[in-house]
Amino acid sequence: MQTTLSERASQLPRAAEAESILRTCVHCGFCNATCPTYQLLGDELDGPRGRIYLIKQVLEGNDVTQKTQQHLDRCLSCRNCETTCPSGVDYHNLLDIGRAVVDAAVPRPLGQRLLREGLRQTVPHPDLFKSLINGGQVFRALLPDSLQSKLPRNAYPAKPRPMTLRERQVLMLEGCVQPSLSPNTNAAAARVLDRLGISVIASREAGCCGAVDYHLDAQAAGLDRARRNIDAWWPSLEKGAEAIVQTASGCGAFIKDYGHLLASDPAYADKAKKVSALARDLVEVLRDEPLEQLGIHASQRLAFHCPCTLQHGQKLGGAVEALLTRLGFNLTSVPDGHLCCGSAGTYSLTQPELSRQLRDNKLDALESGHPEVIVTANIGCQSHLDGAGRTPVRHWIELVEANLP
Repeated sequence: MQTTLSERASQLPRAAEAESILRTCVHCGFCNATCPTYQLLGDELDGPRGRIYLIKQVLEGNDVTQKTQQHLDRCLSCRNCETTCPSGVDYHNLLDIGRAVVDAAVPRPLGQRLLREGLRQTVPHPDLFKSLINGGQVFRALLPDSLQSKLPRNAYPAKPRPMTLRERQVLMLEGCVQPSLSPNTNAAAARVLDRLGISVIASREAGCCGAVDYHLDAQAAGLDRARRNIDAWWPSLEKGAEAIVQTASGCGAFIKDYGHLLASDPAYADKAKKVSALARDLVEVLRDEPLEQLGIHASQRLAFHCPCTLQHGQKLGGAVEALLTRLGFNLTSVPDGHLCCGSAGTYSLTQPELSRQLRDNKLDALESGHPEVIVTANIGCQSHLDGAGRTPVRHWIELVEANLP
């Protein structure tokens, strides 16, 4: 695609990157075939090809409108289009560049600003978020259905973590919302890893991965969180911690991007590159271990929901399914497994109607094989799908840990 950036756009820090990505796109439209919002709305501007064209117009100096912002906002950032694209268009980075330019030019309505700022001031703060969840549970019956669905149906308490210090050690990101919404997930992961001779080091100084801020009009704040996490992890990495493990694939996908996002920061570029190289989704660690020594002989009938951040963001589609099958679980077939469930970080709150449609479609597909439980690899997807009140949804590691002898 030919493009000529405006003089103003040429001064942007990521101008050369944006121009390179735009020129990669051949406008074939294959991406629309797998875009969830295009399938729902049938609007060219609500598909990747149309959004790329909108960003091209903005960077070439055309007027930026609220309509432009709306079409970019509706994107789930699921990256399904990247998996589909024959030209390898780096769509999610182009979208981030375009959104920053559009959001700087188009003031949002007051309601949207309050919602986004409110999310930024609560979600990345685990203690505050936990207080809100606990308060919501107390007054659950008084809340509207839309808020009740955001509260966990069953918050399985965290089992005690192993205290043994093994020779092999990994760091683990605790996360923002997972300790409140699914408190047993990280504990279950630590117990399974301990059985395999790996100790988990939890760093209290490491907080939110930065994705919440970064995708809610505050990219600079998101990158500041990334820098703080790097500082928190660095001493343990220097002492030999072999990986930084995430049980939430959304966090993992963002941490694996630290190296790219901080490449122009002279103080953090090298460290960010190393952190990204050492970031591992839990399945990447476990799949290479002698799982047979766990003694698991499971037979439960499960449906696995593969989050977009796992299959499209981290290119790990099929990895969890293979591991669960290896352990004896009976996995059902899931039609259209490549499509997004509609959670997409805070998308279920900023775009609730589209999000609900995608959730219901996804649950229909997941339940078509009549599983006992649905399992997933990302807390956002887990909470979103479970909030429909249908088949229970849990993190896959909890089912593995529950079957330990």
